[in-house]
Amino acid sequence: MSELRERLRALPTFPETMPSFDAEGVPTHPLDLFTHWLDDAIASGERQPSAFTLSTIGDDGAPASRTLIVKDVDERGLQFSSNRGSRKAGELEARPVATALFFWRALGRQVEASGFVTDLGPDASQADWQERPSYAGEQNPDWVLWALDATRFVFLQATLDRKHVRVEYLRDGDGWTHRQPTTPAG
Repeated sequence: MSELRERLRALPTFPETMPSFDAEGVPTHPLDLFTHWLDDAIASGERQPSAFTLSTIGDDGAPASRTLIVKDVDERGLQFSSNRGSRKAGELEARPVATALFFWRALGRQVEASGFVTDLGPDASQADWQERPSYAGEQNPDWVLWALDATRFVFLQATLDRKHVRVEYLRDGDGWTHRQPTTPAG
């Protein structure tokens, strides 16, 4: 075994104490569970609990990822913003699908949301631009507020024995179904 491999294997993975997760008692709508978990991450003191990894698809068909901040969550989806000239904006305009991955290490929790992305329009985009800490009164016509309207969510609660508890939600018409996947988490 290489020295690097040994050091990596020795690193702690999760905290000794993590929340439990009753996969049988989840809410009907995944956004209810998502906002509950986000609130837990905020309350726990997790650093940047609003940060997530957004993965899009490039022109070559390969995934591309970067870290962003969720701006809001409502019936339109998980909202995030970008400059229209960015790589991610070009990828979203060409292929408006993405996956968002939230990881709250201190709680041993992950949430993956995948679905369709829409531009929320110039009014919502300018309102978002004006709320930025760097805003100094100028307009930015290249700013876009996006919403990821998920069709699939996966919630994972880690356990120290690595028998992680997962619940997958799938959009079913106007509603949602959920199940506990039978394959091991990983």
